Amino acid sequence: MEKKPKIIVFDLGTDYTLWPFWVDTHVDPPFRKGAQNKVVDSHGHTVRYYSDVPDVLKQLSGEGYELGVASRTSEIKGAKQLLDLFGWKRYFQYVEIFPGSKVTHFSNIRKSSHADYKDMLFFDDEARNIVEVGKLGVHAVLVRDGVSRRVVEDTLRSFGKQ
Repeated sequence: MEKKPKIIVFDLGTDYTLWPFWVDTHVDPPFRKGAQNKVVDSHGHTVRYYSDVPDVLKQLSGEGYELGVASRTSEIKGAKQLLDLFGWKRYFQYVEIFPGSKVTHFSNIRKSSHADYKDMLFFDDEARNIVEVGKLGVHAVLVRDGVSRRVVEDTLRSFGKQ
């Protein structure tokens, strides 16, 4: 039996992990549902996410993985609003959204979940976060063009071979 992570954590998107923008600078909260049920910002601009993300979250959740988000954004309300409007809130057992070190985010997740860092998997697009969280023993993966089905599947395979 291959080893599986207990918890899979995603950087939320103060940057380019689940969606292709910085929630605190590139879009303008508050967010709402607009025409054709699309999520829009306060100027009516459509807010998009990476196309594979909804299916990835649904599949991982369906396979029994516990999921979390760790974001250092100061736009806490807007980030949570997007999770809700995209219909993703239901997938995340751990929501750590506040400015500061990702070490604090992961410390909180560890306390809440009682899982060891070595049993966690983390996706982020910023190298500094990968290094910082990796030092804890978390299997941290640098995402260059957003989370995709392939990136997640490849990472789960490599995690299982550790």
